[in-house]
Amino acid sequence: MEINLLAFGQITEITGKSAWKMVEIKDSNELIKNLEEQFPALVKMKYSIAVNKKVIQENTIINERDTIALLPPFSGG
Repeated sequence: MEINLLAFGQITEITGKSAWKMVEIKDSNELIKNLEEQFPALVKMKYSIAVNKKVIQENTIINERDTIALLPPFSGG
């Protein structure tokens, strides 16, 4: 199973990429664990995850070819 990841803002700086693919991720908890192992700076950062353009708040099943966005903290203006 392959998913698409998109990173924005500070997360792009941490990961060194704005788009990539990952395989064998079944849910958002597993994704977070994997990302934080690969990019330890994410552990200290507060960020949101959107699955197919919908921001999630709890563990969510991830399906083949889903697009996951990693969103840094937003500030209003």
